[in-house]
Amino acid sequence: MSKAIAIPGEHIRITTDPWTEKFWEAAKDEKLTAAQCGNCGHFRMPPSPYCPECRSQDTKWPELPGTGTVYSYVVCHKAPFPGIPDFDYIPVVVDLDGAPGARVVSNLFDIDPEEVTIGMKVKVAFTPIQGGWKLPNWRPA
Repeated sequence: MSKAIAIPGEHIRITTDPWTEKFWEAAKDEKLTAAQCGNCGHFRMPPSPYCPECRSQDTKWPELPGTGTVYSYVVCHKAPFPGIPDFDYIPVVVDLDGAPGARVVSNLFDIDPEEVTIGMKVKVAFTPIQGGWKLPNWRPA
């Protein structure tokens, strides 16, 4: 089996809003961040207008170390978009180091699918996508 790849960036488009813009701007600069409540300190991903713990809208965006732990994953063998050849890719849920309780959903690549395990350490790898943005994907640490 071949190594999994990241979903080709030309097929990924994002939109931002006032609550996600800082996450995407940081990613464009190849920095990983997460929304943290400025009132109670609770981390939340995806970013949202209100803290789920205290309902505050005060949000901080600390830079994170760019590492994490695989919480969950699945191996896919079929291309997610029509008109391109099939390939192996691994959607993954990652617990973010430095942001207790915050998880992101992205892709794990540069690994043979049979080598992925829950609990393995990963590091962020930013890949270009449409519109000049960058997507935080993951590779083995």
